Amino acid sequence: MSQASKLLLIKEMVESADASLHSAKMILDELTGGQSKKSYTKIAEKLPDLSGDKDDEGEKIVEGIFNGQNMTGRDKNEYPVPANYASKSKLVPGDTLKLTIKEDGSFLYKQIGPVERDRIVGTLTYEDSQYKVIANRKAYKVLLASVTYFKAEVGDKVTLVVPKNEESEWGAIENVLPKDSEEIDLDEEI
Repeated sequence: MSQASKLLLIKEMVESADASLHSAKMILDELTGGQSKKSYTKIAEKLPDLSGDKDDEGEKIVEGIFNGQNMTGRDKNEYPVPANYASKSKLVPGDTLKLTIKEDGSFLYKQIGPVERDRIVGTLTYEDSQYKVIANRKAYKVLLASVTYFKAEVGDKVTLVVPKNEESEWGAIENVLPKDSEEIDLDEEI
């Protein structure tokens, strides 16, 4: 292994350790009453009460907030959001969704209120049975469906979409940067 490869590996290991430490601090703050995470249940409670509402075909309608993996409805229930839909739609925590529960029991989701987003560049990693992107000294969880859709590999540089005004532990992969993108100055205007 070349010296440059070793240095790159050490840099990635330090970034991963730093991200893990940051995550541990967030959990500690949460457990000790420090900085608390945003409660999607509380946000969902502010949505219009559609419980019992039915559309023209008699299908049940539920609005809720995407939390990174599922939708938290106003009724405080969690509804599973298909990972392929979340990945394809590049959903991020805080997005408002409308769920139509059809008479045959199938779920149909529609994004109706996207939150403001930021795009950041980070490195894809895999630890604790979870894909994550290390960016801005933080580890963001990403869905496996996004990783497989983009055919991303550990070590790839990716563009990640995250909520702009809220702290989040989840992000959505938008693109995988070409392998030679390290030579490109991403801040340079074209």
